[in-house]
Amino acid sequence: METRNLTCIGCPLGCAMQVTLDNGEITSVTGNTCKRGDVYARKEVTHPTRIVTSTVRVSGGDTAMVSVKTEHDIPKEKIMDIMKSIAGIQVKAPVHIGDIILENAAGTGVNMVATKDVAAI
Repeated sequence: METRNLTCIGCPLGCAMQVTLDNGEITSVTGNTCKRGDVYARKEVTHPTRIVTSTVRVSGGDTAMVSVKTEHDIPKEKIMDIMKSIAGIQVKAPVHIGDIILENAAGTGVNMVATKDVAAI
């Protein structure tokens, strides 16, 4: 038997949870006060994912950088691949919220999008 301790991020309560595994199979999730906690714990233990946020350089804009994020969560093991792929990107202003900055980031099928507007100068 293996036990993993997690702090839930499914809602603002931040429940301290325990996930018990037997030969890699989840046998119980305890400590959660809502269903989202159970869902989060099972996903975190079997296939952890994250939303990636960062910045990308902008040329000809009223600011030098634009904030970006993945449209959806991606497998945790792809985070560094995504960061490497956006490191060399520079976009031209204007940039608008929701503009796709990088399609299919690191082969995940998920796009990186702008999270703020950058006006052209």
